[in-house]
Amino acid sequence: MGSGWHEWPLMIFTVFGQCVVGGFIVLAFALFKGELSRYKQQRLLMNMLVLWGLMGVGFVASTLHLGSPLRAFNSLNRVGASALSNEIASGALFFAVGGLGWLLAIVGKLPTGLRALWLIVTMVLGVVFVWMMVRVYNTIDTVPTWYSIWTPLSFFLTMFIGGPLLGYLLLRVAGVEGWAMRLLPVVMLLALTASVVVALMQGAELATISSSLQQASALVPDYGSLMAWRMVLLVAALACWVVPQLKGDRPALPLLSLAFILVLAGELIGRGVFYGLHMTVGVAVAN
Repeated sequence: MGSGWHEWPLMIFTVFGQCVVGGFIVLAFALFKGELSRYKQQRLLMNMLVLWGLMGVGFVASTLHLGSPLRAFNSLNRVGASALSNEIASGALFFAVGGLGWLLAIVGKLPTGLRALWLIVTMVLGVVFVWMMVRVYNTIDTVPTWYSIWTPLSFFLTMFIGGPLLGYLLLRVAGVEGWAMRLLPVVMLLALTASVVVALMQGAELATISSSLQQASALVPDYGSLMAWRMVLLVAALACWVVPQLKGDRPALPLLSLAFILVLAGELIGRGVFYGLHMTVGVAVAN
């Protein structure tokens, strides 16, 4: 029993991956608009290196979860039949297609006509990747704390919480401005509100779930306080992002960077709670 920190490699992999997918979608829409100068487009593409760097960190962390990281490719042996293999394969495909297209665009070898196709395909692959993450946990009916609507909601909400902020930060570094950027904090606010509801509903449901060996509510005794700290960090991140704009200023890059760090910390706490709620395999009973 605990907060799930023993699964830190998976916490990093899932949270980083979901934030990267969300961030890529934001940048892709900015490139789709076609209103950016060639110079700003190139700067924006250069900033995508941050996305692939975070994705790389996530994949490296995921290998540390394996008994032998050198055998990581064995996880692809059952693509199509295993949810875990599908997750790794979809993530690798998202990483490969996104990274290769990015590299070709950077060196000027990606034709303009193919850029839109690359952006669309990579966005779709990113959403599929997040869904395959969900399937790893949401198909295990012997783990009732994961076998619920809260798992897909939590995973996709991380994408909508971290993605807009990460995308906004990279847009600001590239010098991109515009009214559409003011919609991104609203997306995070809505996702954060939904996360509060999910946390409350899931917390209430835990009291109704038990197995022959344990009570779900006893798996993470500090569920309430951990979720409260998570929300404090996420609200603080949103404040760092929004308060300067309410005063008519643009949030400074260091402040935006701090906000993203706060988001990562908050979502890692939430993901730790998720892994901490893993129940011993057995007969589950919902009261």
